[in-house]
Amino acid sequence: MFQRLISYMRQRQNAVGFQEVNAPELMDRSLWEASGHWAQFGENMFTTRTPDERVYAIKPMNCPGHVQIFKQGIRSYQQLPVRFAEFGKVHRYEPSGALHGLMRVRAFTQDDAHIFITEDQITEESVAVTRLILDIYRDFGFEDVRIKFSDRPPKRVGADEVWDKAEAALQAAAQAAGIEFTLNPGEGAFYGPKLEFVLRDAIGRDWQCGTLQVDLNMPARLGAHYIDEHSQKRTPVMLHRAIFGSLERFFGILLEHHAGKLPAWLAPVQAVVMGITDRQNDYVRNMAEFLKNQGVLVQSDLRNEKVGFKIREHTLQRVPYLLVAGDKEVAANLVSVRSRNGKDLGAMTPQTFVDRLRIELESHGRRTLED
Repeated sequence: MFQRLISYMRQRQNAVGFQEVNAPELMDRSLWEASGHWAQFGENMFTTRTPDERVYAIKPMNCPGHVQIFKQGIRSYQQLPVRFAEFGKVHRYEPSGALHGLMRVRAFTQDDAHIFITEDQITEESVAVTRLILDIYRDFGFEDVRIKFSDRPPKRVGADEVWDKAEAALQAAAQAAGIEFTLNPGEGAFYGPKLEFVLRDAIGRDWQCGTLQVDLNMPARLGAHYIDEHSQKRTPVMLHRAIFGSLERFFGILLEHHAGKLPAWLAPVQAVVMGITDRQNDYVRNMAEFLKNQGVLVQSDLRNEKVGFKIREHTLQRVPYLLVAGDKEVAANLVSVRSRNGKDLGAMTPQTFVDRLRIELESHGRRTLED
């Protein structure tokens, strides 16, 4: 499932021009001091001291590393936006009493991205990111998304006039995207205001996942610049963007939202093939091999158990589709298809099942075999 989430996000990001990068896991304390993280977040960092007495921190976030990557070479305004994305493992010290399954951990993977732009590009890029975030949530079955605008916190870096500009730019972008938001006073990041995307699950619980932040502070603190149309050095604006937030936590939210019944396009097993008696074993093996070659995530169940027992067991395991073959189906080269909801979808050829399943997978569950 972890790899499925990464594969999906990688495909979506590549389609809109993100470059995938890997920032260092360990970085010198001086970088974290320059970025402002050491003062604001130092007590939550895991640190180490080398034999030559240098102090390094295991990264709790990816943004300073992405700024360092941006600084390699000379950047022209004509190259902007520059979009970096990373599935970065981050480590944060959380008190043991705060840890909670997949929902709160000390090491997790962010689908983190940082977009380097000019001030004139803030609105256009923020609108594109907002629409991408909402479209991705719809693919995972989250239609009810609340958006909060979080402004400057009490502990922050940067001058008030810089914050004024950043907050105005992000509000203008949210309005241009046509989204409604509520104010979340004082909850912005220490370097910039943000939009928080809060998912409401099937039983009404709220989960804050995605964020979009406008940062006019960190690039300047870390010495990032580009060359403008007048050959002058300019400091880029940096947008921080996460959609899943934590992949581990997002997976936990998915399980809760779907009550374990993951959509077929996400399910680790999409279909199980079984026979009624041992006479169908060869047919079941061949069927499973055919489906596997067509890209279906399939298993065969050849156990010497009653078919009713097998159906019940795989239904409890939330397998989307159960394919049953008896002597009649073998003779006609068919399978009897049943959904995990108990609906009998009738007999169909293996190719028909594949074709209909492919429609469901490509539509991310918006159309199903049951339709």
